[in-house]
Amino acid sequence: MSAFFGELQGLRIKPIPPLQSARERRKNYRSHPIDTRGERHAEKLVDLLHLGIRGENFYNRVDNAPYYQRIPGSDARLLLRESVAARLGEVDERLRGVGLQIHVHDALRPVAVQKYFHDEWMPARVREKLPKLTNAEVVIEVEKYWAAPTMSPLSPAPHSTGGAVDLTLSMSRNSEPLYMGSIFDDVTDLAHTDFFEVRPELISYSDIEARQNRRLLYWVMAEAGFANNPNEWWHFSWGDQMWARLMEIDAAVFGLASE
Repeated sequence: MSAFFGELQGLRIKPIPPLQSARERRKNYRSHPIDTRGERHAEKLVDLLHLGIRGENFYNRVDNAPYYQRIPGSDARLLLRESVAARLGEVDERLRGVGLQIHVHDALRPVAVQKYFHDEWMPARVREKLPKLTNAEVVIEVEKYWAAPTMSPLSPAPHSTGGAVDLTLSMSRNSEPLYMGSIFDDVTDLAHTDFFEVRPELISYSDIEARQNRRLLYWVMAEAGFANNPNEWWHFSWGDQMWARLMEIDAAVFGLASE
């Protein structure tokens, strides 16, 4: 067995647990309580790019398949709550010990970006694919991947809290991304974190590589206290309502973030 992944090799062969129960817990997560009086509730935001963590805001690019456009209202910065950024930095340091690194696609997301995808882009794609759905059914499909935009302090979209981050892994030497089996923002079942776990008939080398790399990402983040959105292999959070619901914690730490 290759020693390339060093002490992290064990995470590549450790199966991701069944995530259907996580999908059930995730339902209605935006009704989960938020501890608005907690000492970290108003914690400041920091830019990951100033902390040495690699990344580029995916929605502020034009080479961002499948969109190939700069999304209206997007921001080049990658902002997270200070304590969440610190946790992410610890993960990055651990990865760098074996020649890997984090690459961040998105963090704090402007409401305008959330609104564009929830109200325009994603509904159009759903209707193209499933033209017989009612409007209510379209909303259900959309919200499997895109949370409704809101400025409500008690029900913010995850990326409006400063506690959620979209990321992948890459090689430290040349920034080549590890193969995860789908593009970022592939809003289909292929994006499900456990996609390659629950389909034993997928046996190509590509499938196996994607499964092992998803396992590594899942476990290295989980061991740092992050919760994964089971519908998106790239989405992790700490302190927001989804994190609290998935981790079965009484109340979220963060509500709507303000700069």
